[in-house]
Amino acid sequence: MSIVQNKKAQHDYFIEEKFEAGIMLHGWEVKAIRAGRAQLKEAYVVIKQGEIFLIGAHISALPTASTHIHPDATRTRKLLLHSEEIHKLIGKVERAGYTLVPLNLHFKRSHIKLDIALAKGKKTHDKRDTEKTRESEREVQRAMRSHNRYG
Repeated sequence: MSIVQNKKAQHDYFIEEKFEAGIMLHGWEVKAIRAGRAQLKEAYVVIKQGEIFLIGAHISALPTASTHIHPDATRTRKLLLHSEEIHKLIGKVERAGYTLVPLNLHFKRSHIKLDIALAKGKKTHDKRDTEKTRESEREVQRAMRSHNRYG
């Protein structure tokens, strides 16, 4: 079940390969995510010293958060992957010029997981082409729908 999606990722990048990562969270963050108070809009994934981190994801604390904890909404969160997957990602990012992009935050059983993607950036003309094909597909669907109603 998806909690929050990064819709801008599909628009700005060609998605090559997806990975599901665990995410290290504090207790107040889990409660806030369950309440739907998370955003991935300006988040990105980086590799530091052989570990993978999520930076810029905004998780706003609930008003009932404890008084002795000072929540940081955009703190850096460590992502959990198998070591083979980490080595594969490091190789692709360093050699082939790929970027790591967070796609969506979702529940898997009782755990909160993050889908990250190995992606290449789109140029402006690629974005326009994607928009044109999407628009033409919509036109075809509209025509089919109207044909089925009156045909």
